[in-house]
Amino acid sequence: MTDNHNNDKSLPEQEGLDPTINQEEAPSENQPHSQAKSPDSNQKSDQNKEMDQTFDQETNNDLKEGNETQQQAPSPENPPNNSELPTQNQPTESDKEKAKKKAAAAAKAKAAAKAKAAEKATSAKAEKTEEEEELPSYNQPLLNKYVEVIKEHLGEDVIEEAYINRLSKHVPTIVTTPEAYYSVAQFLKYNEQLGFDFLSDYHGTDFETHYELYAHLYSLLNHQSIALKVKLDHEHPSIESLAQLWEGANWPECEAYDLLGIEFRNHPSLHRIFLGEEWKGYPLRKDYQPYDEEV
Repeated sequence: MTDNHNNDKSLPEQEGLDPTINQEEAPSENQPHSQAKSPDSNQKSDQNKEMDQTFDQETNNDLKEGNETQQQAPSPENPPNNSELPTQNQPTESDKEKAKKKAAAAAKAKAAAKAKAAEKATSAKAEKTEEEEELPSYNQPLLNKYVEVIKEHLGEDVIEEAYINRLSKHVPTIVTTPEAYYSVAQFLKYNEQLGFDFLSDYHGTDFETHYELYAHLYSLLNHQSIALKVKLDHEHPSIESLAQLWEGANWPECEAYDLLGIEFRNHPSLHRIFLGEEWKGYPLRKDYQPYDEEV
C-alpha cells in the first residue's frame, strides 16, 4: 500500500508533467483520449477560434486601411501631386468646353442683334426717304418762282428740265438748252428778283452719252441757291464761256478743257493748266487711252 501511494505521487514527475496543472483538465491514464474534452468544451473552443479569426481579420483590415490612408495623406516627405488634384481655380476640360460654347453663343447672338439693328435702320431710312419723296420739298416754292420768272422773260423753250435735287440739300435745279445757256446764266445774275451774283462751284462730267456742265450759284442778297446745268454733245463738246459773267469761272473752264476737252467759246485765255499743251488725250474722259502707258 505504501509503495503504490508513493508511486502515484511521483507519476507527474516521472512523466515530466507540471504538477501545477489542473488535474481536471489533464486526462488520466484510466480516461481515454476521446473523452478528454466534453462536447460543451469543444463547442466553446470552436466559437473561440471563430472569434479569434474574425478579430484577426478585422484587425488586418484596419491595419490595411490605415496604411492606405497614411499613403494617401500628404506629408513633408510625400507632398501631394497638385496636377492630379483639381482645384477651385483650375477648370476642367468640361468647364473649358462649356465656356467656349457660351462665348460662341454670345458672339453669335451679338452679331445677329447687330445685323437686325442694321436692317431695321436701313428699313427705317428707306421708309423715311419714301415719305420725303412723297412730300413736296421745302424748296419747291422757290423752284416754281425761278421757272416762272425765266419763262416769262426768256420764253418757254429755254428750260429742258426743272427739279429738286434731294441728294444735294434740296437745291432747285434747272437744265437749259445749250443755245440758251449763257442768256439764262446772265439773267440769273442780273435779274432783281433773283440776283445770283456768286459762282460757288463749276465743273464738268462725262456721262459717256454726253457731257454735262454744273454751275452752282448763290444769292448773297436773298441767301438762296440754284443749280444751272447744260448737256453737251459727246463728239464735239462746245459751249459759251461764263468767265465774262463770273471771273471765278476762268480756271474751272480751263480745267474742264484740260481734262475733258470741252471748248469754251469767248474764254479770255483757254489753255491746259495741269498736263501741258503737248499732252495727248483727256484723262477724265471715259474712253481715254494713255498715249504712253509707261507714264
